[in-house]
Amino acid sequence: MNASQEFEKSATNYALEAVRLDKQGSRGMAITMYQRAIETLLKLVQLYPEYSLNKIYIQRAIAYQERIKALQGAAAPIEPQAEAKDAAEGPKTTEGVKASYEELIVKEKPNVKWEEVIGLEHAKRAVKEAIVYPVQRPDLFPLGWPRGILLFGPPGCGKTLLAAAVATEMDAAFISVDAASIMSKWLGEAEKNVAKLFGSARKSALEGRPAIVFIDELDSLMGRHSSEVGGEVRVRNQFLKETDGIIDKGKHLHVYVIGATNKPWDLDWPFIRRFQKRILVPLPDHHARLMMFKLYTSNLQLAPDVDLHELARLSEGFSGSDIKDVCQSAHLKVIGDFFESGQAANKLAKPRRLRMTDFRQILEERKPSVSLDMIALYNRWFEAFKAL
Repeated sequence: MNASQEFEKSATNYALEAVRLDKQGSRGMAITMYQRAIETLLKLVQLYPEYSLNKIYIQRAIAYQERIKALQGAAAPIEPQAEAKDAAEGPKTTEGVKASYEELIVKEKPNVKWEEVIGLEHAKRAVKEAIVYPVQRPDLFPLGWPRGILLFGPPGCGKTLLAAAVATEMDAAFISVDAASIMSKWLGEAEKNVAKLFGSARKSALEGRPAIVFIDELDSLMGRHSSEVGGEVRVRNQFLKETDGIIDKGKHLHVYVIGATNKPWDLDWPFIRRFQKRILVPLPDHHARLMMFKLYTSNLQLAPDVDLHELARLSEGFSGSDIKDVCQSAHLKVIGDFFESGQAANKLAKPRRLRMTDFRQILEERKPSVSLDMIALYNRWFEAFKAL
């Protein structure tokens, strides 16, 4: 299998997994997989500009990007676009059928380095003090260390990235699950599967490898609900029991629970207090936005008039995910224009460089995904419950 076929296979696998997660309602993990599919397709087009299927790959990347925008807007799970549907031929989880434990957790080892987590210095330091240092020198912590970490803040600001970087730093087992899926897809099996989730983490720790249980969309599992069926109450009680088990001061297993939420104000107090560290993951400041633009454009061909400092200024209020989307959209626009012009038929032709006007057009067409009212809510909650 040559390199182009490897990229094709990887993109198809990511798309297939994204569609499966999307159908299950696992929004956070679906977005991650759609993003990986897009990145792989764009890399394929960039490395093989004369490839005959590139136009189709660009169309698919655009379709996946539109789906990501819909999911970030908290859209309900819908039938993905035709391109994604075609990529997902094969086993499907049908409506009404409980998904298995193996289908709903992600054990893929992340490969995210600290330098890839741009900005977030306060959050990184707090996480290192709580997890990384105790793993490296447990003898220096006679009073024990935090086992529960809550990461909260606007969507797309790096909560998942931060958790993945910690796992990579410690070479930890990384068990990721979407809380919404626990409640919607594990009914009838949820208690047993929550116990299995933590049992797997404890087994890894007993074998000498730290384990991180990452729970995305935590408010779906631990939020306040006006009416609950008995199964939901039992799931929450099981989660509390398992969390208490790893927080027990008499035990020194390196098992950690990292929860991520965009809506911390929806969490019940009994759950909040079990997270000894509660860390705000805020929108990037000017310097962080500049570093993000440098990172996301590092593999793109930029015209001399592109001013990254100006782009950082123009993108005030944008999340890290928004900035990545801006760079990706500008790149897709240029490649789309290249194919539409018919130049792609010439194998020696290359797309033009990205200009400042391309970025300005994208920035004019989209608004930040986080409103000022939301930022005020996060700051108020942080002042009331912060624990760095």
